[in-house]
Amino acid sequence: MRDHFDLSGHTAVVVGGGGLIGEPICRGLADHGATVVVADLDESTGSTLADDIGESAHFRQVDVTDSEMTERVIRTVVDEFGSLDVLVNTAYPRNENYGQPYEEMTLSDWRENVDLHLNSYFHTAYVASQVMRRQDSGGSIINLGSIYGIQAPDFDIYEGTDLTSPIEYAAIKGAILNLTRYLASYLGRDGVRVNAVSPGGIFNDQQQTFVDQYESRPPLGRMGQPEEVVGAVVYLASAAASYVTGQNLVVDGGWTIC
Repeated sequence: MRDHFDLSGHTAVVVGGGGLIGEPICRGLADHGATVVVADLDESTGSTLADDIGESAHFRQVDVTDSEMTERVIRTVVDEFGSLDVLVNTAYPRNENYGQPYEEMTLSDWRENVDLHLNSYFHTAYVASQVMRRQDSGGSIINLGSIYGIQAPDFDIYEGTDLTSPIEYAAIKGAILNLTRYLASYLGRDGVRVNAVSPGGIFNDQQQTFVDQYESRPPLGRMGQPEEVVGAVVYLASAAASYVTGQNLVVDGGWTIC
């Protein structure tokens, strides 16, 4: 069974690979044998990460909101490495006004953020799937969802802080989860599996008041660490999940069961 998690001979593209969750995912996929393409807008962060991982990792700059650039990077990956076996969508594109309180939301900001985030996930998955459908081995697409794509936010945990849960985030992540199900249903006949991973709150040096209030709720009594998302992604990328598609694997310390 251990061999089922071996990703040797697989090429994995992690979009947003230099980010908080993308970085440990890149490391985890490489640790399991994959050739990893760190695809990120930030050249300094992405190239440093690829160099640190070693010869199995390669940086490619991409702006996922630029459709032509995304298509070019995918073509280059296939030309260089011979296949595209795993795509992980972890990017978090947003405009400068993202995260405003509900009362200050404008329709133009709503439209722009939905376009940047949801539409880039769709297009990246679409381009990757077109490659995977032509491969005898198919492929695995993994989208990053969120607990707030499953249920409404608990606004009590933001009391006394300058943080909030943006309305566009909930709408986008909910849409990504149903996009995942649609793609899984449509692409299954071609051997392409499509799944999602939905993390709960991930610690990122947030205000202590927020951390304390968040950690009072989930059964495990704490926020998650970025590295704790990796196992779910490696599983869904690997042969261990060969009969798993259209699923949303929730990694939240039990938040959504309460």
